[in-house]
Amino acid sequence: MRFAAIADVHGNYLALEAVIADIRAQGIEDIVNLGDMASGPLDARRTMDILMALDAVHVRGNHDRYLIDRPPEKMSSWDRPAHAQLDAGHLDWIRTLPPTLLFRDQVFLCHATPDSDQVYWLETVLPDGTVQLSSIEAIEKTAGSITQSLILCGHSHLARVVRLRDGRLIVNPGSVGSPGYRDTHPHPHVIEAGSPDARYAILELVGDDWRVTFRHVPYDHDAMAALARKNDQPELAAALATGWVR
Repeated sequence: MRFAAIADVHGNYLALEAVIADIRAQGIEDIVNLGDMASGPLDARRTMDILMALDAVHVRGNHDRYLIDRPPEKMSSWDRPAHAQLDAGHLDWIRTLPPTLLFRDQVFLCHATPDSDQVYWLETVLPDGTVQLSSIEAIEKTAGSITQSLILCGHSHLARVVRLRDGRLIVNPGSVGSPGYRDTHPHPHVIEAGSPDARYAILELVGDDWRVTFRHVPYDHDAMAALARKNDQPELAAALATGWVR
């Protein structure tokens, strides 16, 4: 089995197009999408049109849920502009997506954790805002009784692989479209990838072992940064342009 995992596109259609082209160039047909597709002050409509036409397996992220479980006036500065660009067909499609899924009975898919779509799994945020790798005990506790040997998650936008002590592998492919952001939960903190490239992962089962390849794909990130600036999001523009939140 060989397939690609994408996550956290966040309305960045140029990054998504570059990633899909790179996936096809690797000779890969199967794609799983771990959610958070449209939200962000970029181009939600074009992004959703691409994803809905893509022959892929999708799960719903927290920002996808925010687009369908609350009125626009209750939405954040990332969700409200995305919602305004989408029509009923886009939103109805999001409603059909599950929060978790088994891919070919061998891979467990979720956006953040098996039980929550808005909690970091592999990272811990300290009260001073430091973001660090979670303890193996905490990661394994969240993995619970999942029996699949490969578990995929997104949400933190940080490409990472953790091998549990029983051999199971948890992989976050990183973010396709958002290399940096600022958040307030559970404590104020910043996530920064350090480069503007679009990110995804290739997963390959060789014998009984999973091989993971992280791909960083250049694309016209300056165009997306310009769109963020046009939409009054200078901090996101800086992240899209550089991979750093400034």
